[in-house]
Formats: sequence, structure tokens, C-alpha cells
Amino acid sequence: MNAIKLYRIGHWFYKRRIPIIPRLIYYLIYLIYNASIPMAAEIGEGTKFGYGGMGVVVHSNCRIGRKVYIAQQVTIGARRAPWHGVPVIEDNCFIGVGAKLLGPIHIGTGSVIGANAVVVHDVPPHSVVAGVPARVIRKDIKIEDYYDWSALWGR
Repeated sequence: MNAIKLYRIGHWFYKRRIPIIPRLIYYLIYLIYNASIPMAAEIGEGTKFGYGGMGVVVHSNCRIGRKVYIAQQVTIGARRAPWHGVPVIEDNCFIGVGAKLLGPIHIGTGSVIGANAVVVHDVPPHSVVAGVPARVIRKDIKIEDYYDWSALWGR
């Protein structure tokens, strides 16, 4: 059992407005994985967390697409005013260890976020971003060149 599987169970109960079980599962995830993954967050099918989701923080209004790999110690959340809003992450993205995605930003399909990057601006589809603050270092990539997706999803 890992954090994403527990999230899926809790999210199922949350969508059906069953009040206590999602809260218990949220605290169980926090206790075991030191991760904050609210049941209200929308996380697409096939999304996986590195090391079971250790230290991952996800904002409750966040939307994460399908088949996204989120490494450990990643923060996906809001920024202080006046930048209200949270990130939207499209399908087939890779988010490296310790990355921070903050504010009302859009991460395009097939993008790679480097380890410890601080992303505060939109990321175009099929791009690699890295640094503090993150900047685009490569465009028009194939995500398969950056990560062995078959190891995760058995393609």
C-alpha cells in the first residue's frame, strides 16, 4: 500500500460524501508517509508517487492529469496574494525530487520538472524546466528520453 492507493480509496469515499473515512485516510497518509494529499484534490489515473509519496504536499484545489510521476518531497500548492490559484498539471509529466510548483500555473503535457526546481510560471508542453526560479532549458522533447516509462506503466 502506498499514498496514492490510500488517496484513491479516500477520494472514492469523499466523492460520495461519506464524511469520516476520507479524513481518517488523510491522517493515515500523513502518519505513514509524512505527506499531505487532500481527498478533494483531483489526481488522474495512473499517477504515481516516488517512494510511496514520502513528503509530498498537494493543495486541495490542485488538478493533476493522468500518468504523472511525482517524486518524493514535491510541493504542489498556492502562493501568497495576489497570485491566487493553484497549479494544473497535464498528462504524462515527470516532476523531480524536491520540486516546488507554486501559484496559478499550467504545466503542459509531457513536460519534465527538474529536481529542486521552483516553478512559478507556466511550462509549455514537451519542455524541460530546471533551476530557481525554473526556466525552460529544452523544448520539443520526448518524455521517454528522460524517464523509463515502461518501468512504471508496463508499456
